[in-house]
Amino acid sequence: MLIARSIAELRQHLARSSRPAFVPTMGNLHAGHTTLIDRAKPLGDCTVASIFVNRLQFLPHEDFDSYPRTWEADCAKLEAAGCDVVFAPRETDLYPEPQTVKVQADPVLGDILEGEFRPGFFTGVSTVVMKLFMSVFAGKTEGVAVFGKKDYQQLMVIRQMVRQFALPIEVMGVETCRAADGLALSSRNGYLSEAERAEAVQLSLALRELGRDALAAADALHAHLPALEAKAMAGLRQRGWQADYLTVRRRHDLQAPQAGDALVVLGAAKLGATRLIDNFEI
Repeated sequence: MLIARSIAELRQHLARSSRPAFVPTMGNLHAGHTTLIDRAKPLGDCTVASIFVNRLQFLPHEDFDSYPRTWEADCAKLEAAGCDVVFAPRETDLYPEPQTVKVQADPVLGDILEGEFRPGFFTGVSTVVMKLFMSVFAGKTEGVAVFGKKDYQQLMVIRQMVRQFALPIEVMGVETCRAADGLALSSRNGYLSEAERAEAVQLSLALRELGRDALAAADALHAHLPALEAKAMAGLRQRGWQADYLTVRRRHDLQAPQAGDALVVLGAAKLGATRLIDNFEI
């Protein structure tokens, strides 16, 4: 497994690749990440993973400085999964000067849900993903990038960016990996205490119940949805969570659902000091 610290070194490693398969990460890897590598491998002629904790997508009060950096363990997992190249730039390599030119997501998609509660988040995500894409896919006529569906809104923002900038990249979404009790795997699960970890599955359970209630009310979902969402939020709050949103949206643009739409239920809530997100297509 080759390791590239600079964009030039990465491009040198990829010079003979005509179709890279790319998995961007912030490190602190778990089984969900290695599943993405597994899915990426047959899709290209060189499998690339990046490890970069992107300062631009953290709000001032969030955990950039304390976000776990587990370099040696991450490399061992990636090598065992068959990754060919790891791109692990230093901040000065990816941002050699202040990043004053940024990619802003469409506000209709990017300023709702996560974008409402984490202002600027999707600008940070879109900017770093564009820089990573330009690092990996420069000079290529095709390639594939693989993302997990746990970050559902992020996946949609990136797909829209790729489509509108006519990038020659196929964006694949992979189903969320879950623990045996149904908790979505996340690097931030490591912040949870033992008691919080036992409680954490309640977010996915609340979302599943909201999804069932929404399907049961499908004939009049527009009328019943506010009450169903309020019930789901109240249920988590009674258990000690701080719920940002539990909601049902149509899949293709995350706007309010209409009759006959394919639906997704999404939620974000804080348990203790740890903010968790999850979703289910229904």
